[in-house]
Order: sequence, then structure tokens, then C-alpha cells
Amino acid sequence: MAARVEHLVTSGTFSLDGGTWDVDNNVWIVGDDTEAIVVDAAHDADAIVAALGGRALRAVVCTHAHDDHVNAAPALAAATGAPVLLHPDDLPLWKLTHPDRLPDGQLTDGQTLSVAGTELTVLHTPGHAPGAVSLYAPALGTVFTGDTLFAGGPGATGRSFSHFPTIIDSIRDRLLTLPPETVVRTGHGESTTIGAEAPALDEWVTRGH
Repeated sequence: MAARVEHLVTSGTFSLDGGTWDVDNNVWIVGDDTEAIVVDAAHDADAIVAALGGRALRAVVCTHAHDDHVNAAPALAAATGAPVLLHPDDLPLWKLTHPDRLPDGQLTDGQTLSVAGTELTVLHTPGHAPGAVSLYAPALGTVFTGDTLFAGGPGATGRSFSHFPTIIDSIRDRLLTLPPETVVRTGHGESTTIGAEAPALDEWVTRGH
């Protein structure tokens, strides 16, 4: 059975630099009827376990380590036996949320993750966070961008560990080079496509963040 993409929205808070904000997060499940991976275990491990419906969870993949994207990762791993995977450049952020529990494995640029006969390629796309990654699944015509690229522009770069010129480079060099019909599945809000966002790049650069 071919892999499919399922979508769950969970709600909670995001905290960094002394501030806390209410947020809704996209949790993505990629797999078939027997196995899956989860992209960004946000807020509610029980809800994610329920959505998995007994399927074998192969990995909990973190697009970056802001607390709203990883706060449920250890609990989901404990409930399913799946490893938590994170790019090592985001370990300082991870430790702000989980000081006593390290990720189980590393994500590296160019690495491929396989689930349900489908490959997802890890693209290191720093800027929103040093270890931010996107996951490109050409067979599904989609890329999971976390908080690197949204419908309408790049992710925020106004807080610690973020850098606007870096996120622009990541988007220009790693994401906008994907086929224009590629669906962009984001960490928050609505999906978009590479083709819909690409024409606005110069405007984002001029506007700055």
C-alpha cells in the first residue's frame, strides 16, 4: 500500500526568550496502514498515538527543537518505542525543553528516511533554528518545512538562535529549487506550493524580518 500523508492539529504554547504564546501546530503522519513516521510531535502525545491507531511508529522526526515542536516527543517515543531524531545543531534548543533526555539519533543533510516504501530526504534548512530541517518526499510530491517556509513567507527570525539571511539562503537554495508543484506542508497554518511562494522571494528579502 502506498504511503499517504495525514494531518493532525494540536494546541499548546511556545516559549522562548522569556515570552510565551498560544500556538496551534501541524503534526504530520506519513505512512500506510502498518507503519508510519511522525513529523513534529507537538503538545499532545496521546492524540498522536490515537491518530496512529496501532501502526508501528518508525521515528519521531523533529524539524527543529523549539518547544512547541518537540514537547511531546519523549512521551510519544516512550509510548511507541520509536526513536526521536533531531539535527545536532539544535541540541542547545532541545536541552531548554528536555535537559535530561537527549534525542535518540541525528538527522544529517542528505540522509534518507524510509517508511511504507517511500523515501524522505533530509534537507538542512537553518535560519529559523540552527538545526532546522525540511523533509522532501518526491514520490508524494511534498516537502515538510517545519517553520522554515510558510504560506506567505519565511519563518520568524527575531528570537534567539535564528538568523534572517540564513533562512533566506535555505529557502532559495534548498526549497525553491524543488519542482514548483511540490506541496509545502508547514509547521503551522495552511499548506502552499513551491511555485506559489517562489515569486515572492525578492519581496521577502527587501522587507526583511
